[in-house]
Amino acid sequence: MYDSKPSTHWIIEWQSPYSASMFGIKRILFSGRTKYQEVIVAELREYGISLILDGKIQSSERDEFIYHEMLVHPALVTHPNPERVLLIGGGEGATLREILKHNTVKEVVMVDIDEEVVDICKKYLESFHRGSFNDPRAKLIIGDGREFLKREEGGWDVIVLDVTDPIEEGPSKLLYTKEFYEIANSKLKEDGILVTQSTSLTQNMDTFATIFRTLGKVFPIVRATSAFVPAYTADWSFTIASKEHDPQVVRSEEAERRVNERGIGDLKYYDPSFHPYYFHLPKFVREYINKSDKIALDKAPAFIY
Repeated sequence: MYDSKPSTHWIIEWQSPYSASMFGIKRILFSGRTKYQEVIVAELREYGISLILDGKIQSSERDEFIYHEMLVHPALVTHPNPERVLLIGGGEGATLREILKHNTVKEVVMVDIDEEVVDICKKYLESFHRGSFNDPRAKLIIGDGREFLKREEGGWDVIVLDVTDPIEEGPSKLLYTKEFYEIANSKLKEDGILVTQSTSLTQNMDTFATIFRTLGKVFPIVRATSAFVPAYTADWSFTIASKEHDPQVVRSEEAERRVNERGIGDLKYYDPSFHPYYFHLPKFVREYINKSDKIALDKAPAFIY
């Protein structure tokens, strides 16, 4: 994957006003702006083909499996029989790919607001989605995920939120609020589970803690896990909110049994034998959550830089 030739063009991703990451560009496959966001598909010299939205790397060829496996499998393995799954976001198709690995899943509805991004990903990111859009169990709807949930009757076993970070001018800021989580809760079955990406533990701990505490105002069980994603230069968090099933009490043996019975192959990062241990957050993170009292509301959303 490494290219010894020095880069003459770079992408700079700002984490704060005082820190940034730089990525050398080998070539740009697509660059433009949709109705909702700036889009770049570039081959980075160290990370391969990558999707970059509003200046932030969403997925890279080198390590996208870490993010997508950890977003999907801890939540779906926690549910004893996930059949109907709603995916909001996930334009690359990689989250859809991972959900469809569970043979219990009979239907996945994917709702994405940005049709142009989905079309770009279908064209340039085939190694990410691997034809998952063509699976007969998958249905793609272009639209606002929150409005879709409000209209639908519900009955979902799992809701997966693979949406962009809560940037002030971004399209996802109202998908992290208490009001939105209340809508989602009402559309889940009695033993339903919601999982959301919840930003960087190292760069946006305040935002992560706000998301965690906000979910705790709506759901009786909230657990979080994290994984280091090299392209993000950060430990990335994933938060599970559940009505009944606690991911931390699913024993390793049970997680392994479910993975085997569901025919889930080709796992590179998520290890079912380690399942309950993923949810043991570092002490300083637990202390930060306990001290935080911020709740994200429609009138006062949580933002990252």
